[in-house]
Amino acid sequence: MWEIKIFGIIVAMEVVFVGSNTITKAAMAQGMSNNVYITYTHAISLFILAPTTFLYHRKTPPPPIRCSTILRIFLLAIISYGCSMFFYAGIRNSSPTLASATSNLSLAFTFIIAIIFRMEILNLSSKSSIVKLIGTIVSISGAFVVIFYKGLPIIAFPSPNTPSLDVQLQTQPNWIVGGMFLSISCILVSFIYVTKTWIARDFPSEVLITLITFFFETILAAIVTVIAEKDSSVWTPNYGIELTAILFGAVTVSMLYIVDIWLCRVKGPVFVAMFKPLQMIIAVIMGVCFLGDVLHLGSVIGGMIIALGFYTLMKGKAEEEILKNDIIDNANRLTYNSIEESSHPLKIPMLHDQKHGCIIVFSSNSPNYLSFR
Repeated sequence: MWEIKIFGIIVAMEVVFVGSNTITKAAMAQGMSNNVYITYTHAISLFILAPTTFLYHRKTPPPPIRCSTILRIFLLAIISYGCSMFFYAGIRNSSPTLASATSNLSLAFTFIIAIIFRMEILNLSSKSSIVKLIGTIVSISGAFVVIFYKGLPIIAFPSPNTPSLDVQLQTQPNWIVGGMFLSISCILVSFIYVTKTWIARDFPSEVLITLITFFFETILAAIVTVIAEKDSSVWTPNYGIELTAILFGAVTVSMLYIVDIWLCRVKGPVFVAMFKPLQMIIAVIMGVCFLGDVLHLGSVIGGMIIALGFYTLMKGKAEEEILKNDIIDNANRLTYNSIEESSHPLKIPMLHDQKHGCIIVFSSNSPNYLSFR
């Protein structure tokens, strides 16, 4: 039941994330600066998180924070801000659909980096490791099928006012640059997951980690925006889609960041990254239902391959968890048995053999335990 709840939380996160990217793309299409967007969303999130952190730790004080933890969080802020810069620059030059497709690369990068930092085990003699590796390759292959193979149109919901994301992608002159930016952001996302796990397992306070990270990110974003944006009018968003995107992004980015850190601490970085292939399916569904995109055969085939790879990956992860729990249970059982056999405080004499000069004693801890003296 607990695993089902975690699954539901992560799927909901991916839906919110894709929706936020779609709104952000619409705002940037009307001229909103991605530097200003990052600055405003993190600044507003900071004001939301400050009272939230105070109320959260009002009854349960956070663990003592060390200078090494602050340095780790500062490193996380630098990586996160760099990832945001490349990600939103990529969306500006491409589309949310391409962003969701390239996000599948973060699964492979996270898997490799987690193995390097010993947060994930790849044992080719283990069945669960082989299943996880196959699932990762299949999921990424499905994403590339969606990207590179269109196929025949199946379903179309025409929207007279909103151009489809396919049209946006085809008419975008810098979509190659956008794809490069998005690919770099995927590499940085993998380092973010590993860094979050590294911090959260030593300092288990997701809200406080997010607050400090956003404090550093807001300062970095404000400095870069002041230097990069020469026109002061970009600091004034309109009251339409731009303000909506900023407010929605501020709420979602803080919420998703906290949940991400919690999942990294509990389940590890690969578990969080392996849900990224679902973004491709979600983006296609949202594009067809709400933005008038055409559903093509390639999207259906790619979605089925992604689902197959995702199921295989989940199966391998579940087998690994079962094996890990069995090892822990066996270790605990052996420890308990050794302690039980070495300590029998209540021993009652049962029979005294005068001829051989020995006493047979009975232990109350174990009815089958007999000792001869």
